[in-house]
Amino acid sequence: MIPVSLVVVVVGGWTAVYLTDLVLKSSVYFKHSYEDWLENNGLSISPFHIRWQTAVFNRAFYSWGRRKARMLYQWFNFGMVFGVIAMFSSFFLLGKTLMQTLAQMMADSPSSYTSSSSSSSSSSSSSASSFSSSSSSSSSSSSSLHNEQVLQVVVPGINLPVNQLTYFFAAVLISGVVHEIGHGIAAIREQVRFNGFGIFLFVIYPGAFVDLFTTHLQLISPVQQLRIFCAGIWHNFVLALLGILALVLLPVILLPFYYTGVGVLITEVAEDSPAIGPRGLFVGDLVTHLQDCPVTNVQDWNECLDTIAYEPQIGYCISASTLQQLSFPVRAYKRLDGSTECCNNHSLTDVCFSYRNNFNKRLHTCLPARKAVEATQVCRTNKDCKKSSSSSFCIIPSLETHTRLIKVKHPPQIDMLYVGHPLHLHYTVSITSFIPRFNFLSIDLPVVVETFVKYLISLSGALAIVNAVPCFALDGQWILNSFLDATLTSVIGDNDIKDLIGFFILLGGSVLLAANVTLGLWMVTAR
Repeated sequence: MIPVSLVVVVVGGWTAVYLTDLVLKSSVYFKHSYEDWLENNGLSISPFHIRWQTAVFNRAFYSWGRRKARMLYQWFNFGMVFGVIAMFSSFFLLGKTLMQTLAQMMADSPSSYTSSSSSSSSSSSSSASSFSSSSSSSSSSSSSLHNEQVLQVVVPGINLPVNQLTYFFAAVLISGVVHEIGHGIAAIREQVRFNGFGIFLFVIYPGAFVDLFTTHLQLISPVQQLRIFCAGIWHNFVLALLGILALVLLPVILLPFYYTGVGVLITEVAEDSPAIGPRGLFVGDLVTHLQDCPVTNVQDWNECLDTIAYEPQIGYCISASTLQQLSFPVRAYKRLDGSTECCNNHSLTDVCFSYRNNFNKRLHTCLPARKAVEATQVCRTNKDCKKSSSSSFCIIPSLETHTRLIKVKHPPQIDMLYVGHPLHLHYTVSITSFIPRFNFLSIDLPVVVETFVKYLISLSGALAIVNAVPCFALDGQWILNSFLDATLTSVIGDNDIKDLIGFFILLGGSVLLAANVTLGLWMVTAR
């Protein structure tokens, strides 16, 4: 469900804005001065929509559009080729996404959608849409251990965490501005009059638009139109590529201030995290191992937890003398899931272990967890322990099906012994691969930069993909029309037939996109 507080704030805020606008426009004293003020500042207000347009940037746009004309010509030619390929590829991508969604619905096991997020263009303007290309956050709490769809429906407040909204809306706005800058420069390059640039807010989504002289657009050739209509998604694609490059080079860029490759730094531990406690994890701790799995970066952390979660519980070697010294008579019983318990349910220090004696008989014993697993090698069977000592046993924690005992090394502190589901540790502890070289540096700065860049990649990529769909009111509609004019005019003399072909392609793209959005929203909100 969408948080009630979010709905109240959004609806209440827009109601206040609209009523204020209505009162001022109805006032005898303020009507003319208020309307003049709106017109002079390029503002227009309607229900759930505020729009601002200006000619302040026209000189800059004309300067960019007329500089290095030959290079721009080649640049937008590449964009035109990309746009046409993206338009047809979007059918395959949306079809694949729809099949994945239907498969999830049939299996009645919808996968969780991350915080990642979306945007698209509306008509000649850009706005946020319901789609986001998959992208994980720099903190482990924002990542997923499972495979995800390339495109996902995102609803702020439901599958987009509230603390990620700043990244989301900033990336949406920047992606939209870059998209429209592409249209504007391409239009000026093709001698189309540029009237102005603007920004809008629709409900909670920011976006941008350019105002072009429609008559000029209609007079130029279909190929010139293609360069203009494809320029937006081309710029979004390039922005996503630059974001990927920045992400790859981020360790090098931050090298004078942060180093990597020695572990992961704890940046946040949720209040309800099982890792909280006197011997738990704290902000600033450096984790180097999970069990015997070395951790040098965030990817290692995720892969180690993934391995621990889906492989059987690992055991620990213990000498026969130590086992005899620590163990005490117990009464074992079966849990509901079939596992065996042999300790007091309320014990916070003891864990039930199973092992096989020299006669290969399975036994259970209750041991102090820390004394049993400290300074011991890991094992799967008794044979793994014979290498170090002939009189050793491999004791394996006897826990519930999905519960694991995990030894977390974070020197110089004593190892943390975590008992619980690995996913709980995964989602309640935020980490980063970047360790500050100096004490005055913030441990959060690399996380902020990395998370924002990932959102920018995701949203700019989504804007390029979704806006290329041949769908009514998206750039894909105009790309398709211009493409058909450029390719079929000489083949099909009858414009009505050509328009009919275009209509059915647009109808198919619109239905496919609407089906993805509708089913995606249902998957997100109906849980």
